[in-house]
Amino acid sequence: MEDVQSAADGTAAEVVIPVNGAALAAHLAIPPKATGVVVFVHGSGSSRHSPRNQYVATLLRDAGLGTLLFDLLNEAEENDRGNVFDIGLLAGRLGQVLSWLRARPEARGLPVGLFGASTGAAAALWAASNGDADVAAIVSRGGRPDLAGGHLAAVRAPTLLIVGGVDHAVLDLNRQAAAQLTCEHVIEIVPGATHLFQEPGTLQQAAVLARDWLVHHVR
Repeated sequence: MEDVQSAADGTAAEVVIPVNGAALAAHLAIPPKATGVVVFVHGSGSSRHSPRNQYVATLLRDAGLGTLLFDLLNEAEENDRGNVFDIGLLAGRLGQVLSWLRARPEARGLPVGLFGASTGAAAALWAASNGDADVAAIVSRGGRPDLAGGHLAAVRAPTLLIVGGVDHAVLDLNRQAAAQLTCEHVIEIVPGATHLFQEPGTLQQAAVLARDWLVHHVR
């Protein structure tokens, strides 16, 4: 059963998303007069409860965008590390989640953006490369877009790649991935930030960059 709260300030729902072989716990929040909705696609070691994701989601909702935070894998699946790095599996599952979201009354007709981190960014790009996905924009924060491989060239959604300035290995991988993108794309480097943007002020910088990109494109 869903725990749904509806009020003048919008709709919030704890939901379960059925996908092939699993049921995924999620939180859907749509502010009033939302211009779009952003789906969070996190990587290994994170969850829909991540303080970093929650912070960005709050910023997006304050800007008039709905958010969907969910776990790509259930607890049993996460115990198999092979699943965590199976980008094809994660992208396919994300595609099912997008279909579920578009059927929801609260989100019907709203453009959809994707916010991915770590391996979740690769899954977001892979899923968006499917023309039927109809994704309006993508943001990768500290992501591994290189793991989307040959699917990068088929991505059409404007893509922002946010990388920490001292996350040198991941920055190189993002530059390599960007060279394969044919869509509108930008790399933004947050000075002094490591992979998880734990340094003072760096997460805020990344979140503002993500918000501005998504507000501009997801409408």
